[in-house]
Amino acid sequence: MTSRGRATALDKNKLDAIRARFSGENESVIYTPGFKAVADKLFDPAGTRVAPYAGIPSFLDLPYRPTDWQDPDFSGVDVALVGMPMDLGITNRNGCRFGPRAIRAIERVGPFNHVLECMPGFDLKAFDIGDVPFRSRFDLAKSHEDIEAAILKLTAAGVVPLSVGGDHSISLPILKALGHEAPVGMIHIDAHCDTSGPFDGSRFHHGGPFRQAVLEGVLDPERTIQIGIRGSSEYLWEFSRETGMTVIHAEEVSGRGCARIAEIAREKVGDGPVYLSFDIDSLDPAFAPGTGTPEIGGLTTREAQEILRALKGTNLIGGDVVEVAPQYDATTNTAHAGAQMLFEILSLMVFSPALATKS
Repeated sequence: MTSRGRATALDKNKLDAIRARFSGENESVIYTPGFKAVADKLFDPAGTRVAPYAGIPSFLDLPYRPTDWQDPDFSGVDVALVGMPMDLGITNRNGCRFGPRAIRAIERVGPFNHVLECMPGFDLKAFDIGDVPFRSRFDLAKSHEDIEAAILKLTAAGVVPLSVGGDHSISLPILKALGHEAPVGMIHIDAHCDTSGPFDGSRFHHGGPFRQAVLEGVLDPERTIQIGIRGSSEYLWEFSRETGMTVIHAEEVSGRGCARIAEIAREKVGDGPVYLSFDIDSLDPAFAPGTGTPEIGGLTTREAQEILRALKGTNLIGGDVVEVAPQYDATTNTAHAGAQMLFEILSLMVFSPALATKS
């Protein structure tokens, strides 16, 4: 047998040193300062932590803080994760009204982001504050009014909203609340531009929120970038290009690379306030089949994470994850991907100048 194929004994002195450092009384010791700081926050003195499958589920296992929407108290809150279980704006397969519940049920996402080196649930005062109270399960216009009113209450208290849909039409009332004083920029990751005109006599469906946001004067198209766009509906989205939005198609991702795409996004939005909207159908159906309008040829989960993480330092003032429709995915992979993207956006908020003075 050659020396390459021959098993050799581990040097006894090296093995003794490893055993001394990592066994016996030192078996549970973590030496790397950064890793030790993470563990110290998660484990009790007995060396245990709450089981991921135990307790009442909440977004990213964050503390649940019930909200009295008639007289809300948001003191001590930096970021509020809020569910918006409403899918009255769907044009194809409905069911993303169940998205918030499905994402809450996902365990083992976070709490440590090893790429951005942060623990957003500890670095920020972030809470799951429940769902927007809708007056009607049948009235889209009233539902949008309810969302806008809820977000206005959050922003009035200086709280950054991170919303979980629900269909993509929820972004319009959110932007109306965030941009009511001055239009904001946007990083939009999606299969579709969502700048279409009216469908069946309605302007407020999930295929057109960003057209309406521009027309309302709350979204700056020249500080807006749309990433991952694909499918057969390009003819509906001339509004994006005509108004100055940057559109990066999914077919361009391999050639440009995720790092360059994120760099383009940062250049586009600049230092001003930015909203980040993530539609789960930006991902290829191989990774996220549970959505209303799946499109073949999308981003991988790794590509989406790479793009998001490269946005560190962007001045985020809000975000959303939308269109998770769990009943079309028996594996729960779509909800898992949605929860992970929610975690990535929350992690970015740790580094947002909008939150720099809060925690």
